[in-house]
Amino acid sequence: MLEVRDLHAFYGKSHILHGVSLDVGDGEIVSLLGRNGVGRSTTCKAIMGLVEPHGSVRYRGKELAGLRTDLISRAGIGYVPEDRQVFPTLTVRQNLELGLRRAGAFGRWNFEDVFELFPNLRERQNNVAGVLSGGEQQMLTMCRTLMGDPDLILIDEPTEGLAPRLVEQVAVLLGEIAKRGISILLVEQKLTIALKISKRLYVMGHGGIVFEGTPAELDANVAVRQEWLEV
Repeated sequence: MLEVRDLHAFYGKSHILHGVSLDVGDGEIVSLLGRNGVGRSTTCKAIMGLVEPHGSVRYRGKELAGLRTDLISRAGIGYVPEDRQVFPTLTVRQNLELGLRRAGAFGRWNFEDVFELFPNLRERQNNVAGVLSGGEQQMLTMCRTLMGDPDLILIDEPTEGLAPRLVEQVAVLLGEIAKRGISILLVEQKLTIALKISKRLYVMGHGGIVFEGTPAELDANVAVRQEWLEV
């Protein structure tokens, strides 16, 4: 589905990504792990065209590198950024409506689907998003992206700063997304979640991929975990 090859990216003169290559197949949850600052978020932004990509980003056989972000989104890729970009003066329901590709055109997800998974959003659907807690805003951002009915979704640090109860809810949602045939590229720091829900994992270090394998292979590789993941 997604094939990234020899991807480089820069912020000004700073060379951030150094030849990143990765794949996400149909219906897979693939995690991208690593410490802060190694280029995980930049990888997502480069795939989405938010940072200029140098290299190849192919989605269902079509080259996306160089396309505008809105065209990449329309191709079927959703993106959940790490900074919870809600529209604070609009209600929860209005925020969700903005995720639709066309007004009133629902795909695999509708209001009832997301409210069933996250009852907090149902209770607050008529509240403006700016009064939600950080965890609720994270839920809203994820659900708004799902309303656009993507076939692949890039999710950047969905559990960052969340209470343990909400972390479990996010893990359930990720599983439900995959059950509906949506592929996921997940940027995550919590190794336990990544090992539990992922089919494959990549570990990044210094702007490149330093490990690729299954959860069982990473769990057994103490050297990689100690050098690239553990504090």
